[in-house]
Amino acid sequence: MTPLELTEALEAYVEDHTTPAAPHLAALEAQTREQLEAPGMLTGLVEGRFLETLVHVMQPRLVLELGTYSGYAALAMAAALPPGGRIVTCEISDEHADFAQRHVDASPHADRVEIRRGPALETIAQLDGPLDLVFVDADKEGYVAYYEAVVPKLAPHGLIVADNTLWGGSVADPAAGEESTQALRAFNAYVRDDPRTVSVMLTVRDGVTLIRRA
Repeated sequence: MTPLELTEALEAYVEDHTTPAAPHLAALEAQTREQLEAPGMLTGLVEGRFLETLVHVMQPRLVLELGTYSGYAALAMAAALPPGGRIVTCEISDEHADFAQRHVDASPHADRVEIRRGPALETIAQLDGPLDLVFVDADKEGYVAYYEAVVPKLAPHGLIVADNTLWGGSVADPAAGEESTQALRAFNAYVRDDPRTVSVMLTVRDGVTLIRRA
């Protein structure tokens, strides 16, 4: 059987056959699209449920997210945390952090999510770990640096989840020379060739790579 082409109709079908989002996440998505620029950065229903499922299976004590945006992914993951589990999410934009904080405060999970402002590398340096789950969805040019910062702090059975690793398919186009595309190509190759880890790239939404210790 040949691989499926993920058309808009098929994407709509996938979303229609995924458990609907909780009301606070549906409201967050609607307001993100109304109030923030670049709503394509929104994690959304399918990837949100994917992340929530990973948390449900792994039962992590400490989740680190790099790139909060409007807070959708953090709140999706927070719903499945075990007792005592927490999420630290990093955001460099005050506008995005303010927006996300309002929605975190209004959610059932306000005590589980901490938004830290400023460069993510500074926050990583302040965390002792171990990091059970790391969701990387920040500036693409920084992916290799973020990876190098979190791998030493990754729990023995921890997982790094890198978002946007297909970048609209442009990573597979040798003629695509945009800076973010080049950065993601370099990251994808870097992870593949790293003997410390084992990775699998999935065609979830815009590409999600799962990375664990070797």
